[in-house]
Amino acid sequence: MQNLRALPDARSYDALYAGFRWRIPAHYNIGVDVCDRWAQADPARVAILHVQPDGATDAVTYGALRDESNRLANVLRAHGVTRGDRVAILLPQTPEVAAAHIAIYKLGAIALPLAILFGVDALSYRLQNSGAKALITNAQGLEKLSQARDAAPKLSLVLSLDGAADGALGLQDALARASSDFTPLVTSADDPAMMIYTSGTTGQPKGALHAHRVLLGHLPGIEMPHEFLPQPGDRLWTPADWAWAGGLLNVLLPGLHYGVPVVARKFDKFDPDEAFALMARLEVRNAFIPPTALRMLRSAPSPQGRHDIRLRTVGSGGEALGAETYDWGRSALGLTINEFYGQTECNLVLSACAAIGVAKSGVIGKPVPGHVVGVIRVDGSLCKPGELGQIAVRRPDPVMFLEYWDKPDATREKFIGDWMITGDQGMSDDDGYVQFVGRNDDVITSAGYRIGPGEIEDCLIRHPAVALAAAIGKPDPLRTEIVKAFIVLKPRYAATDELASEIQAFVKQRLSAHEYPREVAFIEAMPMTTTGKVIRRLLREWA
Repeated sequence: MQNLRALPDARSYDALYAGFRWRIPAHYNIGVDVCDRWAQADPARVAILHVQPDGATDAVTYGALRDESNRLANVLRAHGVTRGDRVAILLPQTPEVAAAHIAIYKLGAIALPLAILFGVDALSYRLQNSGAKALITNAQGLEKLSQARDAAPKLSLVLSLDGAADGALGLQDALARASSDFTPLVTSADDPAMMIYTSGTTGQPKGALHAHRVLLGHLPGIEMPHEFLPQPGDRLWTPADWAWAGGLLNVLLPGLHYGVPVVARKFDKFDPDEAFALMARLEVRNAFIPPTALRMLRSAPSPQGRHDIRLRTVGSGGEALGAETYDWGRSALGLTINEFYGQTECNLVLSACAAIGVAKSGVIGKPVPGHVVGVIRVDGSLCKPGELGQIAVRRPDPVMFLEYWDKPDATREKFIGDWMITGDQGMSDDDGYVQFVGRNDDVITSAGYRIGPGEIEDCLIRHPAVALAAAIGKPDPLRTEIVKAFIVLKPRYAATDELASEIQAFVKQRLSAHEYPREVAFIEAMPMTTTGKVIRRLLREWA
């Protein structure tokens, strides 16, 4: 398995970083790499373990993926889809998602992953903005499409996993009539392959266009938090939607690249106990679990004694993990959760790796080999250790996006010189670790202090009554802003003024007088994007 790894054969951070060299070929196609390469060598090798709603598990082989993706590529080509056309995928975690991606890449078209949880407005915007020519979905997606079709005048082909209906062709019928022979187009590593829309936490989402090389760019950032994946017996799973960069590029496509089986399970709503049971039953060894989901697992009964969890690695990213969840991972899961960092535009560029001693509570990690990451000032100069600045990644970098779709001004504004700015505030320390403080818009300015919400939120969830928490700045004429906390309580607790005061005192005693929430609001559910990030813009509006 060693030759599959991107990282050199070293077991110290300094040696890994110094010894790493990118190996990006001139011609590269994701679909050929993650499917046809394996199907040719061993068509019976298991690619995906698909868990059905009734619990039955189907093993999908690389040979089956090759045949289905070839048939789908022929169907798309027969309906006029050509190189560069956008093909949307609106499906939950199913093998058909993998086959669709592979077919689109082999055809030289551009995959447009869309979350099945999107509402009509979100779907309409993305279909219209991308100019999608085809859509692969199911009955649930067709229902939403019926209200969004007018916004997608270029959409000429719709294929439904649940059969023909409402102007859609039945996917299985179309595949049955198509040939399983297809010659993939020759694509360069820099040719467009996929477009993933940003979360839209601070405005309209933008389509981040990525080249085929984006998968190769992810590999060092996969191997580091998963402690030199692939190892014998490794098996990947994530509750994250495969439409998100975290699900698609942190789990599905890398798993297929490495030949590591990927567990697919559709969750209508994340259930902590079901997640524990799934990981035990399917013998999941490697999981990507976003911080919010980890906090939900933490608030559930301990898996010890109830589920035989055999995890080797857990990686987490998307938001700050926090010291409390970090410590819980060690006690409840028996491992160190390796935090990592990236964006839709440039993913997996910072990471921890406890196996080589790169792990520290409250910080993300260090630059992943192959990536140059810095904390910079507004003029592009590097900040000193301990100085607050903006996290940035230097180009060229194979994991970096090509451009924002149809937004050249926004693309230019994403850079200061050769630094791609993230919009995230952070600071480095003398050891080279980077700490995430918050989005530019999330940092709270109160009485002259600059306060990151992460530390407050981490303290809040230590209180026994708190299941989830988010802190934002509320405008205040005296202090500029005050800290306001929005809290989702655990089931057995009632929202009272007394409890709010108790929580305020809890934070004040553990942090400081300027950081405690001067206002507390109890809410039934935390507003989140489909990627599991808190929509702080909504919280600020509520405040």
